[in-house]
Amino acid sequence: MNYKDIIFGKVKEDNSLTDKTLIKSLKKEGHEFTEDMFNKTLLDLEILGLIHVSWIAKDTRKIEIASQYEENDEVELQNKEALKNDYEASFPGTENQT
Repeated sequence: MNYKDIIFGKVKEDNSLTDKTLIKSLKKEGHEFTEDMFNKTLLDLEILGLIHVSWIAKDTRKIEIASQYEENDEVELQNKEALKNDYEASFPGTENQT
C-alpha cells in the first residue's frame, strides 16, 4: 500500500480540502493512518511539489494541489509587471524611455 498515492489521489479528486476532511474520507474508504504517518506523507508530497499545505486555523490545515499555485504565481507575475508599467507610465516625459 503506497500512502503517497492514496493521499495524493484523494487530494487530486477534491483539489482542495482540510486535513480533517481528508482523514475522514480516507477512514470511510477503509484506510487507516497513524497521525505520524499521515503528517510524514503530507510532508513528502509537499517536498515533491505535488501539494501545498497551509494552516487556516490553530489546528486545521488546508491541502491543495500544487499546480493551482503555479497558475496563480504566473498571474501574479503578470499583475506585478502591469503595475510596474503603469507606475512608470505615470511619470510625464518618460513614455519613450525604456
